[in-house]
Amino acid sequence: MARQTAPKRRRRERGSIDPDDIVAGAFELADEVSIDNLSMPMLGKHLGVGVTSIYWYFRKKDDLLNAMTDRALREYLLAVPLPKSEDWRESLTQYAHTMRKAFLSNPILVDLILIRATLGPRYSELGAKHIEGLVARLVDAGLTFDDGFDTFSALQLHLHGSIVLTRLHEKSKASDPDARTYYEDLAISPESTPILAQAAAHGHTGGAPDDRNFEFGLRCILDHAERLIESRNAEATPRGAA
Repeated sequence: MARQTAPKRRRRERGSIDPDDIVAGAFELADEVSIDNLSMPMLGKHLGVGVTSIYWYFRKKDDLLNAMTDRALREYLLAVPLPKSEDWRESLTQYAHTMRKAFLSNPILVDLILIRATLGPRYSELGAKHIEGLVARLVDAGLTFDDGFDTFSALQLHLHGSIVLTRLHEKSKASDPDARTYYEDLAISPESTPILAQAAAHGHTGGAPDDRNFEFGLRCILDHAERLIESRNAEATPRGAA
């Protein structure tokens, strides 16, 4: 179970805390007790201030979580520049790996951005421009507008889905160490399910959001995009051209 208390700081003087201090303290506390268990009274104790000092800036927990989400986007995700490679496939592969690593290394990002999924106006706009640049690369590479958008949408769904499944499994394990997912509970035996038994022997786990399955899914999406580009280029090449 997640811990419900955090070490107390020395109590601050009245008026000695500001919104940045509160948000920073909220990240510290959430790292110990999780976003779900974070509360304003608990945060006040963690920061060494009365809870009214927090409510002065953030009237409810959702307001605080919105501020945490904005900071998370600014410092962890939007701070990551778009891939510089001119090769569209390498660019999207780098993007997928960078984003997946950033999320999996900091579970609070997943809770705030992917699971809670509430963005402030400024970061909604920046996030849209981020996606715009990546879709533009696909269109520049030779995809139609529709195929370019659908390709990035599929990649983003694959990326975010694998990250969220990993995080939900971690949260289940934190509350119940014996918790198991559907792919861990399959009854596999050489007699009843020989194909699944052979797959397990070769290190496959069906449906698991692990590195192997993520890479295969990513490769399938990019391979399909590459075939679409090749087909479009072939249609554009005049007959008899070298």
